[in-house]
This record gives sequence, C-alpha cells and structure tokens, in this order.
Amino acid sequence: MRVLIQKVTEASVQVKQTCIGSIQNGLLILVGIEMADGKEDIAWLSHKICHLRIFSDANGNMNHSVKDVGGEILVVSQFTLHAQTKKGNRPSFIQAAKPDIAIPIYEQFKTQLANDLGKPIACGQFGAEMQISLVNDGPVSIWIDTKNKQ
Repeated sequence: MRVLIQKVTEASVQVKQTCIGSIQNGLLILVGIEMADGKEDIAWLSHKICHLRIFSDANGNMNHSVKDVGGEILVVSQFTLHAQTKKGNRPSFIQAAKPDIAIPIYEQFKTQLANDLGKPIACGQFGAEMQISLVNDGPVSIWIDTKNKQ
C-alpha cells in the first residue's frame, strides 16, 4: 500500500458535485493499493498513520498525532499513486490492484483506520471521478509505502 498523507485544516471530496465527505483539522489520506497488499499492510499502515506525530505541540514542535489532537481523517482511493513513468510519457498503472482485489482491501483499511482512530472517518467513493479540495497545513505532506516500511 502506498499513501500520501497531507495534514489539513480542512478537506472535502465531491462526486458529481455532491460532497460525500469532509473534515476539519486532520489528515487527508490518498491511498493506492497494489496486488501484493494484505492484512499486514493494513494493520501496520493504519497504526503508523494514527500515531504519526506531525501536529504541533504548545512549543510549535511536531509532537502530537492525529489521535492526540482529536483530529479527523478523510481517506480517498487513488490508484495513480502506483504510476510508473520510467518508459515513455504515458504512466503505467500495472502495479495497481484491480478493483476485485483493491475494494476489499480499501474497505478493510477504512475500518481499521476508524478503529485505530477511535471514531468514524470520512471517505471518498472507490472508482468514482472525484474532486478533492484541501487546505494543506504547514504544508505537511508525507509519503509512506508499506513495502519499504517507510
């Protein structure tokens, strides 16, 4: 699994001009799923995200997690995170899992995140054409890949 985490003061996702998820003060997580991903990736990544200390303490240092600050999470599936651009000018998405594999993993990931966060999360719609709006705070954007555990 590959994610791009963005610390936000607000974020929302729309499908067909209808807002289907929004948050204030928290994390927008774009998630790409590949064929080899499984339960171990889900558990490790969810724990990492919920405990990642990227929110400021009283001294302005990044010492608090999204859980510590009572923040929210918005998760959006994005297979293009697995784009390969080595050959030519058209990205290849061959590493991205097909929907029959990706959807169950995406659903399990959302459930695990909500459980680890201790409250419901907002979500995009898998496979839909979505419009994402956000105000990146910091800016803070962090890339994590479960295959490299970094």
